[in-house]
Amino acid sequence: MNKTSHPVSLKFDPDLDRLDKDKHLRDGLSAVVLAGDTLWLAGDETTRVERLSRVEKDVYDQHVAFPLGDYLTLPAGEEEEADIEGLDVADGYLWLVGSHSLKRSNPKPNKPVAENRKRLSSVESDGNRFLLARIPLDKHGPARVLVREVGEQHERRAAGQLQGDAEGNELTAALAKDKHFENFLAIPGKDNGLDIEGLAVGEGRIFLGLRGPVLRGWTTLLELAVREEDELQFTFGLEEIGSNGHPYRKHFLDLGGLGVRDLCLDGNDLLILAGPTMDLDGPVTVFRWPGGGTPEEESLLFGESLEKVIDVPYGKGNDHAEGMTLLPADEKGRRSVLILYDAPSEERKKSEKGEAALRADVFELP
Repeated sequence: MNKTSHPVSLKFDPDLDRLDKDKHLRDGLSAVVLAGDTLWLAGDETTRVERLSRVEKDVYDQHVAFPLGDYLTLPAGEEEEADIEGLDVADGYLWLVGSHSLKRSNPKPNKPVAENRKRLSSVESDGNRFLLARIPLDKHGPARVLVREVGEQHERRAAGQLQGDAEGNELTAALAKDKHFENFLAIPGKDNGLDIEGLAVGEGRIFLGLRGPVLRGWTTLLELAVREEDELQFTFGLEEIGSNGHPYRKHFLDLGGLGVRDLCLDGNDLLILAGPTMDLDGPVTVFRWPGGGTPEEESLLFGESLEKVIDVPYGKGNDHAEGMTLLPADEKGRRSVLILYDAPSEERKKSEKGEAALRADVFELP
């Protein structure tokens, strides 16, 4: 099924890559989108987005970090991770979404049994995870930069985010009353609770892919439309576009028991990077939903309505495909996607010059 793949080199500033003594940005990248020669990325343990610029074919360098607190109101402050799981660029904005999930503490090998048992019972909510936001892009020199607002009057573009706080937002409030999701909001994301891990924006619609919950093997995409609220407060709300006045449409997809890891639009089609909802290594597959970028109504699609286009390789305890972005057509008109991996293997981080390097993969689309 896989077409030819080749590596792409990503080079990070060593100081920006080191988050603390034991953590590196490269080990937890969770979202990616290409806009022109600019590659935007986000990690799941920061409150930043990262910019790399193409310096030659298949090489991205010149790392710059943009703190989200410079453009958005972070519900839990700048010290708490935002767990950004999806990025897209549309209409002059960089869009981003947090996981909206709860988290359960992980046992550690060097801790006593009693403490690890306690850790497994500890469930926390990081308020910055409840972000659905957009930040204007502006041209500055050879690359794009983020700005809080740009332009005047009818051409003004300003940063904005879905109304909410550290306990949730307008979307989670609606999902808490939804018969499909109400029982999952109190469950951590890695336990098949609510976990947003994909974002695609186009034609006035926002698509969110859910890693969880997977309902009897079926995963869900949420389709949203925003209404402008208070520009002075830099907020927006959700339109009632779904059945029974819901501020979303639901699309149920048979992905063979897999959850969504990322989304991207390919014309009117929607590409879906899918992997296990639980903490497992694989399988990982890219599906195509023909016409999925412009659905006319809510959907329920069995597997035969979706195309399997790529089987993505994965490792044992590493190389978990987490981000995907569409690349421009080459000189022969061939399209491809760049896929980014969480928990990358040491092989992916090798560098002859001791740089903070990372290797992503490009797969040709059939």
